[in-house]
Amino acid sequence: MYAVVTLRDTDEVMVIPSKWLNTGKTKCHWPPFRSAEKIKEAIENRHEPSTEEKPWDTLNIIFHAEDDTFEKAIKKQEELEKAQKNRPYTSLENKTAINPCTLLTPQSSCAFVTSQGVKRKRDDESQLLLIKGNTDMVPWKKAKLIMERMKLKVQATQGTDNTFTTMKTHILDAISKMDKDRKKATIGIFGRTGEGKSSLLNAVLGEQFLLPSGGFGACTAVIIQVEANLTDSNYTAEIEFISKEEWENEIASPDKGEDNQLTEIVKERITALYGADAKNKTLEELKRDDKYTEIDNVLTSGKKKISSNNPSEFVSCVSQYVEHNLANSGGCFWPLVKGVTIKIPNCHDLLEHIVLVDIPGTGDCDKIRDDLWKTKIRECSAVWIVSDIKRAVTNSDPWGILEHCIEDLGPGGECKHINFICTKTDNIKPAEYLRSIKLTEAQIPGYGLDTKTKCILHRNDLAKKAIKHKLENSKSEESKERFIIDVFTVSSTAYFEEDSYLKPSETEIPKLKDILINLNKSINQKLNRDYINDAKGVLSLIESVQLDKDKNMTKVVKDLRENIEKELRVLDGHFGALYQNLSRCLSKGVEESVILSVKTTQDMLLSVRPKNNSGFHKIFRAMCVRGGSYWPKNWNKTLDLNKCLSKHMYHNINEEFVLMFPVDDNDKTVKSLQDKLDKFSIIRSFSPALPMLQPIQFFIKTQETTLKASLSRYIIEKKKEIYFSVQTTIQRQMALGYKKAADERGVRSMEKMENVIIQTIEQLKHQMFNEGKVKALEAFNELKLNVMTTLESELQRSMERLLSQTSKITLLDVAREIQEMEELFNQ
Repeated sequence: MYAVVTLRDTDEVMVIPSKWLNTGKTKCHWPPFRSAEKIKEAIENRHEPSTEEKPWDTLNIIFHAEDDTFEKAIKKQEELEKAQKNRPYTSLENKTAINPCTLLTPQSSCAFVTSQGVKRKRDDESQLLLIKGNTDMVPWKKAKLIMERMKLKVQATQGTDNTFTTMKTHILDAISKMDKDRKKATIGIFGRTGEGKSSLLNAVLGEQFLLPSGGFGACTAVIIQVEANLTDSNYTAEIEFISKEEWENEIASPDKGEDNQLTEIVKERITALYGADAKNKTLEELKRDDKYTEIDNVLTSGKKKISSNNPSEFVSCVSQYVEHNLANSGGCFWPLVKGVTIKIPNCHDLLEHIVLVDIPGTGDCDKIRDDLWKTKIRECSAVWIVSDIKRAVTNSDPWGILEHCIEDLGPGGECKHINFICTKTDNIKPAEYLRSIKLTEAQIPGYGLDTKTKCILHRNDLAKKAIKHKLENSKSEESKERFIIDVFTVSSTAYFEEDSYLKPSETEIPKLKDILINLNKSINQKLNRDYINDAKGVLSLIESVQLDKDKNMTKVVKDLRENIEKELRVLDGHFGALYQNLSRCLSKGVEESVILSVKTTQDMLLSVRPKNNSGFHKIFRAMCVRGGSYWPKNWNKTLDLNKCLSKHMYHNINEEFVLMFPVDDNDKTVKSLQDKLDKFSIIRSFSPALPMLQPIQFFIKTQETTLKASLSRYIIEKKKEIYFSVQTTIQRQMALGYKKAADERGVRSMEKMENVIIQTIEQLKHQMFNEGKVKALEAFNELKLNVMTTLESELQRSMERLLSQTSKITLLDVAREIQEMEELFNQ
């Protein structure tokens, strides 16, 4: 057998014997021969990966395929090379470890692998020419090669001085930390089951039958996360299960009576696992069921991984963990699943830095998954709301989702963009459609087009106009001000059909792909700049610590330390002003909440209560059981008392909070914390009198840039805690009241439950809302302390490194590498 692989360090497609692969197919052996003929002979004759001369190298690879003959493998290699050449975008694999055998040491030459399977030797100068001359190599990879070469040079330096050894260790550690994992951008996909979410994702990913789709709603109770497989060419699913204790609590807690809406949900889950005859059994009876052992093993395992290079086989294995099939009850494990991460191969261009999350936000989620649901929605940088085009304008579901998204994402989230996606646009009957709009075929545009095509495009245009008009007239001002909302009309089915009524561009799937590709590119560009900036910082440090530590150097460091204190005082003043503004807004929110909270609650309940009050006690009790928030399956939004109670607090802080923590960098103002952080600099007024001191300025500048980038990510996460601490406090304070209300039974139980909730609010309102204010301000102070402490400690540490007396020993000449990094940074 022969394998076709890509060498990670050179991005070259190779054919090798399968026996050279490791067990996980992530690495391969490579012979140490210098002769091209000997290497070719070793490959064709499938030599064992061992010799009596030198040990074989181990290279990092991406596995693609295997064939039983060398000729078939070569043909596959040629196909992959052609596809690679035609790809519009070259991805970056920032987890790739460059193999030392391909790099250069000051004393040795560099081994280099050609696409014909020949390893040849290059000296230091020719390696530099290789890096500069390879115009197809992305800047990050060029920088990576330079820094790996620098790492080997630093490792080769010798010195016995303790300061020298400490500095050498620090430099090597800094180079190693440059390959840091970064949080991916999250796009949340919302929509009820049956709206075409799975088909939409399959079309965007170019895999028609990849993601399983369920027809009865329950499958979307599982949070499905889709991302790129950057390790190999397999389709993988990482399944996380709830705990055994959580499952037993879930099926044991609801009453078997008819006055609890949660009972129906639990019965549905028990049926899916055990079969139709098990829905009325007690927990102890279920434990005696024949299927209990298998279920117990699943819960005990905690996690499961499925991997296959065959998409059909993969879907078949995964379906039982995400699909609900009423025609075949029993043996479905989705009720035990907390979340599923599906990794797709060969989609670097789309998803290398992006995660697509199918979020069950419309009554399909349960209490166990609620925390994970809230975490995911608050991570979303964009949201796609999916609805069948026939119902997109008139059905309240997508609009309830939109309202809920905006409320929950809010100023405390990361969302910048919402796309409203109408699906199933090819599902149309022309004659019926023409009658509905009271037009003839001749009256709609599209000369020369088929009647069905004309009707599809005409309806698409009308739907876009109607949705945009409805958005413009939306009562929610925040939806117009904070979010950019685009409308798409797509057909996943037509996108895959060869003889479709629509061109691929008319399905608008390519537009959604372009969104992902462009987002991926922009993230890649930022990662490029961050990596190259970190590299410049390390190289500048190497250059700076070799300067003579004369009186000029001492004065420069003294001035810089004074600048640290000065800039921190200025930043502290900005923090103080922001704190006062936030405190003022929160205080006003507390006053309004104390006065209006009871009436606001009563008005909210009155607005959602059915006219005949039928069955509302079941929903209300379910809300109390769930801690004040519940999304009934047939409702288009949640019944969320905690959000209702926090309404006046948020109404008073939202405007100021958005100014303090804007989601989009383009919205930064003088009131934003990010603006104050951007302006922080201890070298703004620093101009070295001597050219030899310029490396110091360069080093400090790169350190500041790296620090600010790290703190910016921290601020985004911390602001969520600040914002949601109000609602979290209210939920915690109301917990006993919710429990007491849920326990009410008998005649007029609805009235009793409502009275308990109103009495709890009356008793707690002063304490509850004031504590919410205190928790928010405490979290803000924690943010301030961390930012100030990090800036001071890291910059002071940088000063100490600058004063290290390593100039007694020449470490390295890095002038050329700094120049190369500057060129890469400016590309």
